[in-house]
Amino acid sequence: MEFGWSEQDVEFRRELREFLDRTLPADWEERSKDGPGSDAQAEFSRRFCRALAERGWLTQHWPAEYGGRDAPPWRHAILGEELWAIGEPRGPQYMNVNWIGPAIMKYGTPEQKAFHLPRISAGDVFWCQGFSEPEAGSDLAALRTAARRDGGDYVLDGSKIWTSYANHADFCILLVRTDPDSSRQRGISVLLVPMDTPGIEVREIPSIVGERYFHEVFFSGARVPVDCRLGPENQGWEVVGYALAYERVGAARYARAALVIDRLAERARQRGRLNDPRIQERLGEARAMCEAGRVLTYRVIDGRVRGLPPSADTNLARVAGTRADTAIAELALEIFGADAFEYGSFADSNFRMAITAGVAVGATEIQLNLIAGRHLGLPREG
Repeated sequence: MEFGWSEQDVEFRRELREFLDRTLPADWEERSKDGPGSDAQAEFSRRFCRALAERGWLTQHWPAEYGGRDAPPWRHAILGEELWAIGEPRGPQYMNVNWIGPAIMKYGTPEQKAFHLPRISAGDVFWCQGFSEPEAGSDLAALRTAARRDGGDYVLDGSKIWTSYANHADFCILLVRTDPDSSRQRGISVLLVPMDTPGIEVREIPSIVGERYFHEVFFSGARVPVDCRLGPENQGWEVVGYALAYERVGAARYARAALVIDRLAERARQRGRLNDPRIQERLGEARAMCEAGRVLTYRVIDGRVRGLPPSADTNLARVAGTRADTAIAELALEIFGADAFEYGSFADSNFRMAITAGVAVGATEIQLNLIAGRHLGLPREG
């Protein structure tokens, strides 16, 4: 397998790094710790993504007809690696580009594509995802938020929880149960819901992760036109599966983790611990985890280049990435010692963000179950 980058890819990475040096504020590292849900981060994300869009970089891997440049998926992977390594200045818009847009391309009506895709490609819109529920969590098939058909509308009742970016979102990609007599994966639909719809309320959930990171969203008789549905009614599980295959490798956490390792090694050297065999072993293991996450992610991207359907490779890549995140965060706590307990410190910030990695896009335990069935072919219990 060839792991080298083309000359065009190397040049793009160089141009991107120069752009970041010019564009990011001098205090970006500190500012990025505010949390992606903060007002300051949201405002900066809009400016930053518009600047990317002006250069044709934000959705360059999209088809030209939807605002892209027909660039190979590898070009978008480079963008993700460089941005995640420095704290992801795209904020919530990485979701728009990675998987919400592609889901609309595949399942959207001509009207939905014409309305939503240009705004995403221009870096001018925030989305949130309404998936988890108080009684469902990572078990999406247990969702109970109801969408009752009433003429040309759906009437929504229920709630979603742990919803990131809901406080600034313009739209929500929402999972609902449109067949009240259904259960599990059957009877689920996907709606593209404007967040300013009457009957929608957003409440912040205080957490240790960061300012305005999580929210609960309540739907009380909110009316949404039927033409906001993405894909066929009661067949939303297929839409969700397609979208999540993109989301699982949308965050290049391995790139951020590799940068953290270099800083940890320097900190260990400063404290006279770099020659400790145990520290050396753990640094080596962490680096190996980062490389595993990178190679498994590249395998998924290679499959997309060749037009292969989504597979359990996305689950494998996700687990590798989250485990690298967690291992490195725990190592940071050990190396930094008591200083790690200072809120906002390097070690503290990385540990808090690693907490979210194990639950986003389905908990790690869910991913392992999917790997057992789809990759290893193991039978279900009972």
